[in-house]
Amino acid sequence: MTHDLSTPRTGVAGTSATRALLTGGVVAGPLFIVVGLLQAFTREGFDLRRHPLSLLSNGDLGWIQVATFVVTGLLFAGAAVGMRRVLHPGRGGTWGPLLVGAVGVGMIAAGVFVADPADGFPPGTPPGRPDTLSWHSGLHFLVAGVAYLSLIAASFVFARRFAGLAAAALHGFGWVSLVAAQLRAGQPAAQG
Repeated sequence: MTHDLSTPRTGVAGTSATRALLTGGVVAGPLFIVVGLLQAFTREGFDLRRHPLSLLSNGDLGWIQVATFVVTGLLFAGAAVGMRRVLHPGRGGTWGPLLVGAVGVGMIAAGVFVADPADGFPPGTPPGRPDTLSWHSGLHFLVAGVAYLSLIAASFVFARRFAGLAAAALHGFGWVSLVAAQLRAGQPAAQG
């Protein structure tokens, strides 16, 4: 029995568990952005022009951003499982899910290892960057960097997959995703 490697397997995507995992992946990115922006606009002393979203993990309400990192990471990791079920052994069916899974693990770890307070946030923190980073802050930015690099790589994998399909709309979506990831990656690393 042969399988056309350019199309997803049939039957697997129809299971409710797989659909739930994939839906979690659709929700993960917007959830992170919406919760981050809501906090950015409501937390006293936070300024998006100066502070990376990671700093929201500090202060009395820091648990909200920590939970956002962890929940988003779990949703990405679950989506990776769903993608693997649907796409494997097709083009992008191995590396795409692995890279999305790495995004999830990186986001979870970014929630576990909290960035140091900096540049006047939370209120009471001295202005400017700290002279040294704590070990957990260093790990935070390391795992966040790995997560973003994995996201960029996944964008290339899926752009290639969609380019191999006849559906022009999916091809365009793949390249739009790639460009969006590149624009995000072009921001300073501390913007995590």
